Amino acid sequence: MRPNLLNNSWPARRLFAAGFLLGVLAFLALYGFAPLNVTWDGWLRGGYVEKDCLQHYAGWLFYRQSELGFPLCVATNINWPQGLSLSYTDSIPLFAFLFRLAEPLLPATFQYFGWFTLLCFGLQGGFAALLLSLFSGSALFVLGGSVPFILSPILVERAFRHASLAAHFLILWAIYAYVRGVRQGKPFCWGLLACNALSVTIHPYFTALTLALSGALALDCALKTRRPLPSLFSFAGYGAACALTAFAFGLATGSSSGGSEVEYGYFSMNLNALWNPISRWNTHWSRLLPVQNQTGGNYDGFNYLGLGFLAGWVLLALFVALRRRALLKGLPGLVVRHAGLLAMCLCCTAFAVSNVVTANGATLFRLELPHALVRLCTVFRSSGRMFWPVYYLLFLGCLLLLLRCFSMRRATVLLLVLAAVQLWDISPALAERGAEMRHYQTEYQNPLTSDFWQQAAQRYNHILSLDGLQEEPLFLALYAADNGMTTNDPFAARYDEASLEEQREALKEEILAGQLRLGSLYLIQEEGLFWEMAEAAGDQAYCARLEGGWFVLAPGMEYKGTDAQVYGENYPLHISDYSDDNWLHGVLLWDHKTVAFHDCAFTRRKLTGASALVCEGQEYPILEISDKDEGWLMVTLEIEDASLLAGKDLESIIP
Repeated sequence: MRPNLLNNSWPARRLFAAGFLLGVLAFLALYGFAPLNVTWDGWLRGGYVEKDCLQHYAGWLFYRQSELGFPLCVATNINWPQGLSLSYTDSIPLFAFLFRLAEPLLPATFQYFGWFTLLCFGLQGGFAALLLSLFSGSALFVLGGSVPFILSPILVERAFRHASLAAHFLILWAIYAYVRGVRQGKPFCWGLLACNALSVTIHPYFTALTLALSGALALDCALKTRRPLPSLFSFAGYGAACALTAFAFGLATGSSSGGSEVEYGYFSMNLNALWNPISRWNTHWSRLLPVQNQTGGNYDGFNYLGLGFLAGWVLLALFVALRRRALLKGLPGLVVRHAGLLAMCLCCTAFAVSNVVTANGATLFRLELPHALVRLCTVFRSSGRMFWPVYYLLFLGCLLLLLRCFSMRRATVLLLVLAAVQLWDISPALAERGAEMRHYQTEYQNPLTSDFWQQAAQRYNHILSLDGLQEEPLFLALYAADNGMTTNDPFAARYDEASLEEQREALKEEILAGQLRLGSLYLIQEEGLFWEMAEAAGDQAYCARLEGGWFVLAPGMEYKGTDAQVYGENYPLHISDYSDDNWLHGVLLWDHKTVAFHDCAFTRRKLTGASALVCEGQEYPILEISDKDEGWLMVTLEIEDASLLAGKDLESIIP
């Protein structure tokens, strides 16, 4: 006799396994088997969807070369000499550690990001099924309802692009633990403890989200049992588990607030996010709904709900209001029973929207916050991600309302209709993401392939950045990792900004004193600093501007390639690329005749007594040279618009 999927309640383990299988099948249908080939790293090196996966892969390569030690998952060649936790390269520390233990057995080329993402899809299905089984005994309803969770836009949008951020199953796991805990009046659960601890080993953003749901459980259990101490101790236990795991996995190693000049409020969630079907790189997630405007970094606050669930919520709200008003009478009691969860949703939503409130393409208002609070919030600067628990609770709420309003059979039919609409709506975006992997073509070419870089790899053990973020830092990281070199270049998502700046100042002082490290290749971003350092280095180093905009000091190197401008008396002047309210790329906006040069021995030698500047054979007489602004030489020219000189090679005429 065939089982009745509508009335037969499957055991939890069987439902979890079935949901897991659905997740695996969804992954394979989208991406195929190619990313599961551990020896194929082309999609990582070429930047699947965007370059961030280069960062993730470079972190693993650096760690693979590092000695095992405690704390775990600290790559010693990054952020040299302090090292850096792999949490800040988004390299999935848990997987990195496990495979680092197996290093002697691994092939020369090895990547685990494909298998991690497969596991995320499987667990997303498994925990979605477990969660829905708490409310329905119908296997068909449970498994049918799991499909939209597996293929949620916010999960697929992150998969492979930000591999570690595909672990949305942690959120479903925490919601599952919350529901069970509230029903039983028990604020502590070993499964939730494990969920919190595991989140630390995958990505810190998930730790904030699972702890938020743990706090909701603790508060609601305290209100239900009127015994606050067990809830307080339980939440403290969850926090302690996270803190101990963070210590063990080295999250305190090499990081502070550095990593981006972008503050909290930039990567916020737009107020139109639930129905705006546009994500990073203009992926359109709806067949029917038009793209809405957004501003700043709203693209990282992508939270499109999908046409199926949007329509479901609208239709169910109308049905309840017109036909089942009695359901509204139970709303106050529901709010009281889940006050902690509601408070968590409000807090997560407020944090996601941030103090810079945006709607469509406009900023409605900016709430001024104390600087210290902004810096604290900037730890989770991509605030739009904080909406993810609310997002999945909206999924869950829609399905539960179906169960409340209709019989099991009708609810299941309606669920399958909504799920079909949901998948039909987002199917072009799913196909696009799958095709990008199935028909992968290298999008980004590594620029560090010239003879200079090949010679440098054989000569130097260290790459030392003296300022700023170097050109193409992610390719530089891969270059260093591939050649067993250390680097202090801040390519990671977080790093110790103060320590790096202190190290850089010490390196500059060494060079100014004529002391260059023979085993180190120095990189400089600003040309003005390059002129200053090259003057001090003299004949001790090969000093040049390479193709691609790299400024290098290479001690002891003799490079004869033609792909470089070697520093010397014939080295050309360049207007400093300086911009603010008054300057644009080194040109004064007031008159368009005055240009700025860094004040150093090189520019003074080139400009003192000069009568004109020459660009592409055309002479431009010098009317005035001023050094009244410390660190700068301002040159006023007889020219219509000096902007045409920006980025060009210039020579001076000295009578």
